Amino acid sequence: MASPLTMSKSDREAFLADLHVGVLAIARDGAPLAGPVWYRYEPGGDVVISIGRESEKARLLAAAGRASLCAQREELPYAFVTVEGPVTISPGDQAERAGLAERYLGELATRYLDDTKGEETVIVRLTPERWRTRDYSQGDRG
Repeated sequence: MASPLTMSKSDREAFLADLHVGVLAIARDGAPLAGPVWYRYEPGGDVVISIGRESEKARLLAAAGRASLCAQREELPYAFVTVEGPVTISPGDQAERAGLAERYLGELATRYLDDTKGEETVIVRLTPERWRTRDYSQGDRG
């Protein structure tokens, strides 16, 4: 039986589609690498992330072939959604990169894109196979 704090499928997908900085975790020797990322969730589909082509994240993702991403609400009532699954990596897409910058930076996106022009990126698609959720605004507060 699911906890009363567990989100429904539609709630978890809506939460993941909302604007949160994600924490991407990737297996490696020793401790896993965990780092912040901007992402976009396609409801019923994949988590899409743009990262530097030469970054440690990209190298580890290529080797591991899997990752997990956690998005959280950092104010009361706390909530989080974690997805894990296989990843595919494809060449960078400037339109995707610009879309993520606009999603997270709004009016500052143009400056960010100008300041980082020429950086080579890759697009990572994480396909959710396993979900973990918690929403402390749900359940009996008795």
